[in-house]
Amino acid sequence: MATLKSLDDLRKLREQVQGEITERFGGEVKIIVGMGTCGIAAGARDVMTAILQELRTRNIQAAITQTGCVGMCEREPLIDIVRPGEERITYGRVTPVDAKRLVAEHVVHGRVVEDLVVARFEE
Repeated sequence: MATLKSLDDLRKLREQVQGEITERFGGEVKIIVGMGTCGIAAGARDVMTAILQELRTRNIQAAITQTGCVGMCEREPLIDIVRPGEERITYGRVTPVDAKRLVAEHVVHGRVVEDLVVARFEE
């Protein structure tokens, strides 16, 4: 690791690291799965497994992360999908079958699955 001798050195390092992060994750679809206790109780593990399996089957690269409870426990399992340059869509009451459909429709083709949408957010 380089020795930082000035604030300018720190800024340069920050820009370099941010560039590497963007290179690794910036162009990929992001999928966020609610894995709080409420999500797990509602079946989020099975949904996560279905998503991973469908991504593997279709040979799709995506950044998959987990999050805790977001306060919509009655709508669990919750899945957020963010395609580069598009709004963040939150889907609710997702089943493993729905998860495969979300990969096919939203991740692959960019078509929002309206009957499962519970929220939309500008990124």
